[in-house]
Amino acid sequence: MALLLREADVREVLAMPELMEAMESALKAFSAGQVTQPVRTAFEVPAGPGFFGLMPAYLHDPPALGAKLVTVFHGNERRGLTSHLGTILLLDPETGATLSIMDGRYITAVRTAAVSAVAARYLARRNASTLGIIGSGVQARTHLEALGLVRSLREVRAWSPTAANLARFVAEAPVVRAAASAEEAVHGADLIVIATASSTPVLQSDWVADGAMVISLGAYRPNMREMDPKLTARARLYVDSRAAALQESGDVLLGIQEGRFTASHIVAEVGEVAAGKAPGRGTDREVTIFKSLGMAVEDVAAAKLVYDHARELGKGTEI
Repeated sequence: MALLLREADVREVLAMPELMEAMESALKAFSAGQVTQPVRTAFEVPAGPGFFGLMPAYLHDPPALGAKLVTVFHGNERRGLTSHLGTILLLDPETGATLSIMDGRYITAVRTAAVSAVAARYLARRNASTLGIIGSGVQARTHLEALGLVRSLREVRAWSPTAANLARFVAEAPVVRAAASAEEAVHGADLIVIATASSTPVLQSDWVADGAMVISLGAYRPNMREMDPKLTARARLYVDSRAAALQESGDVLLGIQEGRFTASHIVAEVGEVAAGKAPGRGTDREVTIFKSLGMAVEDVAAAKLVYDHARELGKGTEI
């Protein structure tokens, strides 16, 4: 018997503060070599058009085994579906039997923000209080929640190329002020989140003040770039996974191909910083970038947390 957990079940048992601690532990374990995880298998689906990714991982301690199947189809909005969909399979690490099949869309949304918040603990200035968001979708919402748990946010500005989505975001989160442009949203901000589907730069280096931290969530393919290459070269660059960044991130790979920097421009993985094995922010004037590509171990660790709580609370359906 396996436990089927729909999105409503996942939402009921998954809280951001606890998830953040689980993500910090998962990041440390990954960087310490305590995770078995290949770089995800990914390819374009021409019929959509879309993107399919398969993300398996095994966490050694405590043992957890599973995989996420994730799709990104930007045309889904015309069909009344979200663009990012996912399903997570959690397996028994001793037998390989299926323990749970659970919705992965919500887990992806919140674990991504939780990882960013962990990164902000170490890479954002301690007195960071202004957040600028480019985008107004799911990740804008979850990052507003997560970053508010690690820094005292006094001002939040957002801009989106889709005015209706921006208006809805501001209506749902009155703390957010709508900006007239991307530049206005990020001007002077201590924390900047790029939460768009753009494959070309939406954030210019000239807009980013000294001392800011930039969280880059998109541009997950080698031919995509969402940051001004001058900014990537200017900043101290941190990633979730070196191997993934050097295979998947256009912001990193294109900069290397253009001779702007080498692979050593990546200062560290966030897990190394969290474990005290690598330096984080050095001065209040440095610009830091966290390039987030997302890792299977994050999904598996989050799924294990969801599964354990669901069993305790009697949530889900046996199938």
